[in-house]
Amino acid sequence: MLEWFNNFNFVLLISFTKNMKKALLIGLSIFILIQLIRPKMNIDNSNSLIDKNVTEFPVDINKVLVNSCFDCHSNNTKYPWYNQLAPFSWIIAQHINEGKEHLNFSKWNTYNTNQKNHLLDEIEAVIKDNKMPLKSYLLMHDVALKKEEKELVLNWVQQTKSRLKNE
Repeated sequence: MLEWFNNFNFVLLISFTKNMKKALLIGLSIFILIQLIRPKMNIDNSNSLIDKNVTEFPVDINKVLVNSCFDCHSNNTKYPWYNQLAPFSWIIAQHINEGKEHLNFSKWNTYNTNQKNHLLDEIEAVIKDNKMPLKSYLLMHDVALKKEEKELVLNWVQQTKSRLKNE
């Protein structure tokens, strides 16, 4: 009886090993195939990372925005190495598309006064509530806004709202 049990375990082990090999082969094949599905890259072919139309930002504000916001909120993204691998490339593309739907700094000069005021209100809210940059983005990027940078941007928001009110 013990011999039959040992033989049965050996057969199960061989069967399990074959099934594991099949599963690994299928999984690897799927992983390789999904690499062929590439999202469109968010790269503007101009000479500058910053869109030439963006002229309203003071240098210190521009530095903060480029460092912490532009990857998802402009027409030019500096991609990390893992963007070359699906499904990460899909997730990143989705974040960028959603970010640009809310605010695209590359189009700042095309927004009218009401749109700018609304966007400034949103910028103020997400900074005060620590909602941006996204926590998932901060896991792989060291671009969290420092207290001084938050104050700098919030002051700029207030100054810009005042200036827009007088236009």
